[in-house]
Amino acid sequence: MITKKNFGKTGHESTRVIFGAAALGSVSQADADRTLEVLLQYGINHIDTAASYGESELRIGPWMAEHRQKFFLATKTGERTYAKAKEEIHRSLDRLKVDKLDLIQLHNLADVMEWQTAMSSGGALEAVVEAREQGLVRFIGVTGHGLGIAALHRKSLEAFDFASVLLPYNYVTYQYANYNADFDALLKICQERNIAVQTIKAIARRPWGIDVPRTRSTWYEPLEAPEDIRAAVHWVLSNPQVFLNTVGDINILPRVLEAASQFDPNNADVKEKIAELAVEREMASLFV
Repeated sequence: MITKKNFGKTGHESTRVIFGAAALGSVSQADADRTLEVLLQYGINHIDTAASYGESELRIGPWMAEHRQKFFLATKTGERTYAKAKEEIHRSLDRLKVDKLDLIQLHNLADVMEWQTAMSSGGALEAVVEAREQGLVRFIGVTGHGLGIAALHRKSLEAFDFASVLLPYNYVTYQYANYNADFDALLKICQERNIAVQTIKAIARRPWGIDVPRTRSTWYEPLEAPEDIRAAVHWVLSNPQVFLNTVGDINILPRVLEAASQFDPNNADVKEKIAELAVEREMASLFV
């Protein structure tokens, strides 16, 4: 059983594990449909995709006629100007075969110059606000990668009342002193303002090595063994404020969901297990 909690001010009771639909970017519809069955098996009720995730929106679209009410549906626009973001939002609605989104997010808003464009007059923020006013989306969020994103998200929250943020969170990345300080400061603001916190890269082991065959669809080398995944997933879930967005590989996805279903908040050795695992598997941050 994967527990649920309020997804911030949206009021939606989302499973603490959210399906990261980047995993559908380059799979067949048949494989996507099999993935849906796995999601339903574990009771996952929140899908997070993006316009730039390959064929992901197209793979989700056929599910919506029958299953729309089962899922909180989120996508993202990576465009920075009003006109292009507006066009991309309408394209996402068409691809997803829905007339309304639960959440639209400004995607990977991590570059300061892009941030200025998106958040200024004529920027993407105006397009997503307009979409909300028109009833095309219900809530607006912001996402990003990199070690500077927690600090930049705080700047974003000063400029606009976003309903959610998304950023990296795993054991090795959190060991960076500046990042964990910025992350904790962001969590405090989000708790005070009832803003949902989504986290990514839970089971990232390290960047792909030059001589390591890329056997997975993730852009990083993931943890693979069920016991390793369990330790990494449980470490993230031990922070009661955050949601965990799943891995970008449909073949590893069931292991993540099974690990999440086994999470016990009263387990006292979560931190010890992940610290040992980080050494044994030579884990490294994806961001420098």
